[in-house]
Amino acid sequence: MDPRLDIAGLPLSPSVRHKLQCAGFRTTAELAGVAGPVELATEAQLTHEEALLVLKLAAPHSVGQAGGRQAGGGAPTSTAAVSARQILEREESATRIITFAEELDAVLGRGVETGAITEFCGVPGVGKTQLGMQLALDVQIPRAFGGVEGQAVYIDTEGSFMLERLCQMADALVAHLARVAALKGDAAKAGAAAALTRDALLAGVHYFRVRDHIEQLAAVELLPNFLAAHPAVRLVVVDSVTFHFRQEYADMAARTRQLAQMAQQLMALAGERDVAVVLMNQVTTKLGDRGGAASAGGEAAPSDVAARLMPALGDSWAHAATHRVILHWQEGRRRAFLYKSPTQPARGAEYAVTREGVRGARRGGSKRSRPA
Repeated sequence: MDPRLDIAGLPLSPSVRHKLQCAGFRTTAELAGVAGPVELATEAQLTHEEALLVLKLAAPHSVGQAGGRQAGGGAPTSTAAVSARQILEREESATRIITFAEELDAVLGRGVETGAITEFCGVPGVGKTQLGMQLALDVQIPRAFGGVEGQAVYIDTEGSFMLERLCQMADALVAHLARVAALKGDAAKAGAAAALTRDALLAGVHYFRVRDHIEQLAAVELLPNFLAAHPAVRLVVVDSVTFHFRQEYADMAARTRQLAQMAQQLMALAGERDVAVVLMNQVTTKLGDRGGAASAGGEAAPSDVAARLMPALGDSWAHAATHRVILHWQEGRRRAFLYKSPTQPARGAEYAVTREGVRGARRGGSKRSRPA
């Protein structure tokens, strides 16, 4: 495209062209100097979608993979077919990130799958953020212990990420690996455990604090380039994916389109980068008929309430996750129910949140759920 092309020649609505001109943008060359859609949306008072469309038309290199291109300016994402055998081999060879809760890991098929999106939905206080922080540490477990030995990106939308708590959990993980190495008498394990300090674990968690839905969409857009610059990242946690999208929207159709766009980007990221994408979601209560209603966790709801816990964002969002897990309370205990999965049967598990972090509930943190 001619960098001196007047923006009047772009296929944009009159209102968008007017806003661009009022902000001082006259040619595509001036748009090419914009850092990204967030900056353009702020300067020209555009919606995120409008800013993204303008940059796709005028400066496609500014939108990276969100514009349908691979990070680094490669060719458009391939849509070539693969055989069913290749899919099976990929699933069988997929690495897993343990949660440290044995029963929950078993329900998930040995842990959280890389190359897929896993969504944990639950009420406040059930342990979603605790689980997200635990996974951000567990993804760094060395290969000598059967771990992934990667790093994590943590996108915090609610401000619930607690550094002091992460340090506490990191210390527990370091101590556990040191005990395992000593018991096994394995030199490789001992060396790996010695190298994995609290500081090393904290350095392996890349934290983003986003304060509105525009920043959230921008953070997701920038992930392909960030992962290209940080190839050790094997986990992306969004806690929570819901928060900024449950606020009042003047245009619900725009919200649906933005959610669909974000879901597509996260799907592509998981598949193309072979990272585990973990989304924390809130729940809403749907009233049903009295007597006989069941919660999404599979346990019968009280007959006098007859309510169901349903993941937020509605049915249009339900397709985004590969695996969907409902976290809920039952008789004062935390339970997880695998509500949706293409590879695992629907079933439940109990887990606990202890001083050390997320653990199995059977023996108050049984070692059986931990790396050996």
